[in-house]
Amino acid sequence: MTAPPAIEDLLRELTPQVLGTLLRRNGRFEGCEDAVQEAVLAASVQWPAEGVPANPRGWLVTVASRRLIDQMRSDHARRERESATAVEVVPEEIPDTDDSLVLLFLCCHPTLTAASQTALTLRAVGGLTTAEIARAFLVPEATMAARISRAKQRIKAAGSSFGLPVGAEREERLRVVLHVLYLIFNEGYTASSGSELHRTDLAREAIRLVRMVHAQLPEDGEVTGLLALMLLTHARREARTTAAGDLVPLDEQDRAQWDRALLDEGVELVKTSLAGPELGPYQLQAAIAATHADAATASETNWPQVHALYLILERIAPNPMVTLNRAIALAEIEGPAAGLALLATLDGDERMAGHHRLLSVRAHLLEKTGDLAPAYEHYRRAAKATASLAEQRYLESRAARIR
Repeated sequence: MTAPPAIEDLLRELTPQVLGTLLRRNGRFEGCEDAVQEAVLAASVQWPAEGVPANPRGWLVTVASRRLIDQMRSDHARRERESATAVEVVPEEIPDTDDSLVLLFLCCHPTLTAASQTALTLRAVGGLTTAEIARAFLVPEATMAARISRAKQRIKAAGSSFGLPVGAEREERLRVVLHVLYLIFNEGYTASSGSELHRTDLAREAIRLVRMVHAQLPEDGEVTGLLALMLLTHARREARTTAAGDLVPLDEQDRAQWDRALLDEGVELVKTSLAGPELGPYQLQAAIAATHADAATASETNWPQVHALYLILERIAPNPMVTLNRAIALAEIEGPAAGLALLATLDGDERMAGHHRLLSVRAHLLEKTGDLAPAYEHYRRAAKATASLAEQRYLESRAARIR
């Protein structure tokens, strides 16, 4: 039986809270997570038929705790701990604290690779099944299960305690958390491979998780900036593809299809984030997205402001993708030749060697100069360099148009 959407949303919200409660009491990441998943499965079957209990979080904690006790009882080596644990786990002891942020920090442990951090975050905090995560990243379920299992073992081997780090370590770990959520959103907004341009479920999950972090850290400018960036970007989703699923570039999108409620919320969050004492990469990217949102048409875009923001971003967080995007803005201000000259500075960067984005932007600017033969070749090379079928179709159509 599939639970109604409202119950699914509630379970997804409660899953990290329940897992956090069990982890704080018992440790044993893998055992606690398995117990929580069993409790969530039981709820998805029982609640639609019997109704949502008055205290759904308490219900899940109680059921998951009993499942965990059952696991311990089946382990002969832990029989001596069984009775003590059973006494500790009673519904009356369910705390009011929400450990979701602590759980996020744990899933983004620095000993894990970015891929493992992402997978574990989606599994433990997002409440996605291993099969759902595997489908999102187009890998076999067994591969994803092994990746998640290894991540849990690495955390265990590192001897991590269940609690928020303090001081400079907390700030550093928060940046890792935000980066992982940013990666999840980007994969949802523009899938790196597959037939669909975007995975709306991943993008929405990333937004939900950042909202959760923002609720607990409302004064953090970069958390606010990341939430604003996601909302402003996600607002364009309906206009990004045709009915046939073909990509529509930003300057050709029907802006009437943009989600005005998300845009308004995002713009207000940008204003809030920029009012703080410090300026970070997510705040600047959100400010750029807000500048695009302010333009009723592509021709009304304040490109000098976009370029200025990219210049600042390039200085505080140097990255070849930032330079590439600045080249696009510069071309709008000074012409395609200026953009091409800036792109040329990326040719020696190994991170961009053969990257479809560099090839496609160069093709676009060459086309604008009227140099169609090399533009055609770069479009073709870009199409071959991306694993996204939607992007392939778009780039091939651009090449065919100028052949």
